[in-house]
Amino acid sequence: MKLNQIAAQLAVAGVLASLSLPAFAQVMPKEATDATIEANNALYQKLPFADHTDFENAHKGFIAPLPQAMIKGQQGNLIWDPAKYAFIKEGEKAPDTVNPSLWRQSQLINIGGLFKVTDGVYQIRNLDLSNMTIIEGQNGITVVDPLLSEEPAKEGLELYFKNRGKKPVVAVVITHSHVDHYGGVRGVVDEADVKSGKVKIYAPAGFMEAAVDENIMAGNAMSRRASYMYGNLLKPDAKGQVGAGLGTTTSAGTVTLLQPTNYITHTGQEEVIDGLTYDFMMAPGSEAPSEMLWYVKEKKMIEAAEDVTHTLHNTYSLRGAKIRDPLAWSKYINAAIERWGSDAQVIIAQHHWPTWGNDNINTLMKGQRDMYRYINDQTLRMANQGLTRDEIAANFKLPETLEKTWASRGYYGSVSHDVKATYVFYLGWFDGNPATLDELPPEQAAKKYVDYMGGADKILRKAKDDYAQGNYRWVAQVVSKVVFADPNNEAARHLEADALEQLGYQAESGPWRNFYLTGAQELRNGVVKAATPNTASPDTVRAMTPDMFFDYMAVHLNGMKAANAKALLNFDFGYEGKYKVELENGVLNHTADAQAKEADATITMSRETLNRIILKQETVQQAKANDDMKISGNAAKLDELMGYMDKFEFWFNIVTP
Repeated sequence: MKLNQIAAQLAVAGVLASLSLPAFAQVMPKEATDATIEANNALYQKLPFADHTDFENAHKGFIAPLPQAMIKGQQGNLIWDPAKYAFIKEGEKAPDTVNPSLWRQSQLINIGGLFKVTDGVYQIRNLDLSNMTIIEGQNGITVVDPLLSEEPAKEGLELYFKNRGKKPVVAVVITHSHVDHYGGVRGVVDEADVKSGKVKIYAPAGFMEAAVDENIMAGNAMSRRASYMYGNLLKPDAKGQVGAGLGTTTSAGTVTLLQPTNYITHTGQEEVIDGLTYDFMMAPGSEAPSEMLWYVKEKKMIEAAEDVTHTLHNTYSLRGAKIRDPLAWSKYINAAIERWGSDAQVIIAQHHWPTWGNDNINTLMKGQRDMYRYINDQTLRMANQGLTRDEIAANFKLPETLEKTWASRGYYGSVSHDVKATYVFYLGWFDGNPATLDELPPEQAAKKYVDYMGGADKILRKAKDDYAQGNYRWVAQVVSKVVFADPNNEAARHLEADALEQLGYQAESGPWRNFYLTGAQELRNGVVKAATPNTASPDTVRAMTPDMFFDYMAVHLNGMKAANAKALLNFDFGYEGKYKVELENGVLNHTADAQAKEADATITMSRETLNRIILKQETVQQAKANDDMKISGNAAKLDELMGYMDKFEFWFNIVTP
């Protein structure tokens, strides 16, 4: 595999064009069973549905609706459909196939448009998974978190201009390193204005490293799993995708990234941005590796980034991510209460709707603080009593004061998977029982389970009885063994799909619902290859340091194929630096600011040439022919190294072996 071939993985991780395959499942979803209807209806008696405060706040300050035209790309590809969730009607009772609490949340996040938060502060909501906030200053406007992709961000800014008049963008502030908070930056500013100093971009320390690392190193696996998490492969309707809990869904436009001009490095750092005073507080390792909160003194407004929202958030993302620290998260919120809680009159976040009034703000923040702290402390308490990860999750309960608070419900995260994540954060994957220390892998174990249980037919007969009784969790668990033992067993695939579907209909968490229903769809119809968001975009590739590039190459190296190979190469990127790269023992190491005297070959090229090769704009052969790349010494050693690189296939199986 040549350098340009492996590097192309960077540009396609998480992105595949729509193929000529059916848009949605050919085996149609089924109705909710009596057991699901009963489980869902029970929530009406348990939770305070009569409280409409969130709806009042979500509508407060409404100025203008979102444009109703679809946003499409240059090739006619659909980026955002504002009517996609029109079937979710505010005030209507939940369909039998949707958890009523999740339906309520979906009604709330479907309230979109341009809103006034307070004098000089506006938000555009439901034009992407996240919000875009606009703050008016002395000379223009500051844009906070310009959505996930360029096209919706541009449309959001135009909506603001249409209703508030055209003003120059003088600054962009990015709250944290997740792509739905920076990917649309080129939709609101021109790179030339940033380079000239006309526009400043503020971000927390470590932003670029975190943004690139998360979307590149495990990007292929994360993006495939994200297609489950966000329901990208599901039809939006009452039996399919109804939202992600944090927002409706992700846009599918052009993901962009520009280098910040100003970094916030410490709590207490004050910056005057367009005449307004921002008091910053660092929150690394909370909802994102690089994150910050702040207070705009003149507005008496807390910007909570994504640390205080109207849901129990993820301390572990089901798409796959490094586990987040719930204790640190709770302490950051506590510090924000101490720092700003006595004066604040409004709190906003980059998802959901604001909260007004000092008492209401403190109630929200304390509830969020205590929720993450409770999950941390009680998980450890139960672990110290000898309970394992799954035992803790099965027996874990929030206090009623938190459980019946809407902002503590698990629309995006869940108590179950946050508790499991906390256990792993402190104690790792091993539960201490030596029987689980070296278990058989899923496919081998499944065959033994099925054999021990008396064969597939016997299991399916029993599982059908359990399905009839509404024991869907067990049916999904046990029938999955039959599927992994024999993925061609259609009866098993369909029974597991039926069980997953009912679990999806009952799920309160948007991602749980999407995982269950996508799994059911793929069991019934196979993998349907459709478009997914582009997180490893050209701008992300350009933002990679050479160190990150060599680390990414090392992830692609097939260690066994290269076990006996040796190579010593020098790379010279000019002003970007020189690197020594060593292949030995199936490992690719690199050293910055070093060159080997006895190198097999030296490869000289500019960083711009490397970017073109990564983005498949130029091949290695073309780079050589154009004199953009020079190789002295044994050029075959570079070809040999590239020959050991694996290609990552995006559409790997998840619910089947």
